[in-house]
Amino acid sequence: MAKTESKSQSKTKSKALQQVLNEQVANLNVLYVKIHNFHWYVKGENFFTLHVKFEELYNEVTLKMDEIAERLLTLKGAPSATMKEYLEIATIQEATGKEDQRAMVQILIEDFATLTESFQEGIDLAEEAEDVATADLLTGFKGEFEKHMWMLRSYLG
Repeated sequence: MAKTESKSQSKTKSKALQQVLNEQVANLNVLYVKIHNFHWYVKGENFFTLHVKFEELYNEVTLKMDEIAERLLTLKGAPSATMKEYLEIATIQEATGKEDQRAMVQILIEDFATLTESFQEGIDLAEEAEDVATADLLTGFKGEFEKHMWMLRSYLG
């Protein structure tokens, strides 16, 4: 913390970071359910490819959600832990259940973009708060989701 920064400024930065992390927990939980929906209901010529990919993605998403929630607890925050809270906080929408396979992939690209923007916001807040561990965690996640976006865009052609 910079010597010129007051305790109240530091607390405000910490609170803002905790809010962003909590939004990420909510988004990742909604995304987890959405990808499960896609995994179960994908149909068509790419069923086998997408069914396996969606399982890989929902497993990854749940691990990231847990890491962010645990980081939030480490920072003395309180991650949301109910579906009601997730749906109130999340900026990612649930699946409709009517998506075709191309729409499923496009929606995931958009959701990963939303998350990478949120990760960048968290990185910026963490750096301002001199919280290298949180910035590092989110930087890694951002890079991984950017790679998924590239691969999913390539899949769509």
